Amino acid sequence: MSDEHTSATSGGSLLLDRVNYPEDLRKLSLEELEQLCGELRRELWDTITVVGGHLAASLGVVELTVALHYVYNTPVDKLVWDVGHQGYIHKIITGRRERLATIRQYKGLSGFLKPSESEYDTFGAGHASTSISAALGLATARDLKGEDHCVVAVIGDGGLTGGLAYEALNNAGASGRNITVVLNDNGMSISPNVGGLSQFLLKLQLNPKMSRLKDEIWRLLGGAPVGGKRLQRMAGKLESSLINLLTPGILFEEFGLQYFGPFDGHDLTEMIRVLTNVRDNHRHPALVHFVTVKGKGVQCAEADPVKYHGIKGKPLPAKVEPQSVAASQQKPLPTQSYTEIFGEAMIQETARDPLVVAVTAAMKDGRGLVPYSHAYPDNFFDVGIAEGHAVTFCAGMATAGLRPVAAIYSTFLQRAYDHVLHDCAIQHLPVLFCLDRAGLVGEDGPTHHGCFDLAYLSSIPDLVMAAPRSGQELRDLIRTGLLQTERPFAIRYPRDKTPDVVDWKTEPRELLIGSWDVLREGRRVAVLATGTMVETARRAIANDERNVTLVNCRFIKPMDDALLAELLDTHEAVITLEEGTLFGGFASRVALFMQRRGGAHRFIALGIPDHFMDHGAREQILEIAGLSVRQVSEAIGALLTDKSPLVGASFESVLSAAPRG
Repeated sequence: MSDEHTSATSGGSLLLDRVNYPEDLRKLSLEELEQLCGELRRELWDTITVVGGHLAASLGVVELTVALHYVYNTPVDKLVWDVGHQGYIHKIITGRRERLATIRQYKGLSGFLKPSESEYDTFGAGHASTSISAALGLATARDLKGEDHCVVAVIGDGGLTGGLAYEALNNAGASGRNITVVLNDNGMSISPNVGGLSQFLLKLQLNPKMSRLKDEIWRLLGGAPVGGKRLQRMAGKLESSLINLLTPGILFEEFGLQYFGPFDGHDLTEMIRVLTNVRDNHRHPALVHFVTVKGKGVQCAEADPVKYHGIKGKPLPAKVEPQSVAASQQKPLPTQSYTEIFGEAMIQETARDPLVVAVTAAMKDGRGLVPYSHAYPDNFFDVGIAEGHAVTFCAGMATAGLRPVAAIYSTFLQRAYDHVLHDCAIQHLPVLFCLDRAGLVGEDGPTHHGCFDLAYLSSIPDLVMAAPRSGQELRDLIRTGLLQTERPFAIRYPRDKTPDVVDWKTEPRELLIGSWDVLREGRRVAVLATGTMVETARRAIANDERNVTLVNCRFIKPMDDALLAELLDTHEAVITLEEGTLFGGFASRVALFMQRRGGAHRFIALGIPDHFMDHGAREQILEIAGLSVRQVSEAIGALLTDKSPLVGASFESVLSAAPRG
């Protein structure tokens, strides 16, 4: 820890022991608040470096969080945080300090804001750029219901790079409603403009007498017998011109929000003064700009905020039911992840074809593209938290003959569904989508589980949907997707290690689109597995002599209809396995094929149930979803002993009959 941090907590009892809720915090002096900020940093560091979680962003908003809860009467006044991973300090001072060590663990605290967890969590969101829209909705409801409280949107850590934020700013400014947007500028969005003239103007902006004088002049100009509105517009333009000359607030003023800032986001006294003034003297849309340091107070986190954005820590042991003997005898997984393999494969593919380019939405590190960005800087594009723009940007490049690869997390591509359908698929453009974090991602929870891509992408005509069972197959699918030129091509893979060791000396293969691969032949039960579930199924049947066929269904769309028809002719039962939602996913497509073809087969579908899965260790959530090795083995056993329904029943009844944990 830095000297500044250490000195803040040295000697005496902890003030933090007296602060359980914001009303306790409001009883402290300014000097005590400064000490409290140091103690909060120590508490956060000591806990998160052990259990893991988002660290640097919350270190950077300690003073901001304290100032907001000190000035505003929460939870009556509403705070909407964006992005939610900035909220760890907020959690500590809103009654959840004792549970902080459970964060992102099963049945523990969420890593994001969650209204069901606390009344202080006004709006829940794990995706960025939502706060201003939500806050405007809250302010509108307040006004229509005749209530009187403040609504504050706190946006930062890149949240203002998303297009949704600007749509909301436009609407909020035009509304004229009493809403305050607090911009936490930690270098991820807007750079400050500082200097003597700027500071002089800030003092004028925050002077209550100046605010009252401005409002009175505005009223008098509007009441002029001739040209009142025109005089108001001219006065407004004159004020805006002066502000914009000396501060970076031109954009926000043009949207219709009065701009204040930039201010030092670690000067607690100034922050409280600024927020108090805005709260008491401005009843119209306003934006307050604070400049903070991500990782503040910890030298290593300040020096490398990307590394300390989210850390693994050492989570408590997961409580998972014992798996089969076959599972326990497996060798440890290799160290290379699907993410790392994707990054290396992109370097290889761009060396082969210089028209290959990579596009990501503020996830260069998480997508394994840092080495690629160094190797091919002209071929790499980070568009910020703007998934919709990223996809249409790729569509434009594909139109001009480039081979764009959209590297976006599965959960975040949901935000760009229309762009995939309208801008890529309808125009038959060969954009390659590589979806990391597909399936259950574990500790980040329901906002980040990539459970829905199989369903929402498979519904798009002509789009290819694939899932590799190994690192080598991921390379093959990337090569296949880049070689085809007729339609969008999507590959989904997990946040996990691969079950194989990739031989980088061999060239990737071009696979026949729609082809499946039979890994083991039997005669009674056909196991149709996709992606990660292929390895799960292999382990489930590894050490027994059951009459089972295992098929790697690497293409979800199109399916291998010829092989599926052959399997139905030669097998009496079918089980589908997918790490995705059952409704609209792979099982739905297989069931529809079987229904159209006719015949009677026993059928079980295993996948993610029709509800949002909680956060926790990935192995735990797989067990809860019924997708562990043991549960797959039991389901296959049910098919072999005639304890499963016929496919002639409704798909819903087939799903309800599937064994669960």
